[in-house]
Amino acid sequence: MIIQILGSGCTKCKTLEANVIKAIEEGSLDASTEKITDLDQIMDMGVLMTPALAVDGEVLSVGKVLNPKQILALVSQN
Repeated sequence: MIIQILGSGCTKCKTLEANVIKAIEEGSLDASTEKITDLDQIMDMGVLMTPALAVDGEVLSVGKVLNPKQILALVSQN
């Protein structure tokens, strides 16, 4: 599984990335992370507000800084 963090590198994007890493560790997930900062690629994924979170290319959250528990809940539904 690839968990993608979409954003320009702002503080909220960095916080979401840190929370994703914590979620992977806490949940012992077999996952890697990918940071997507290219605005054209972000828009191609249908995201107009960052930060956003996607799993294997499927956008699951937009415009929110999720905490590790929220991330684990989203990922486990997928």
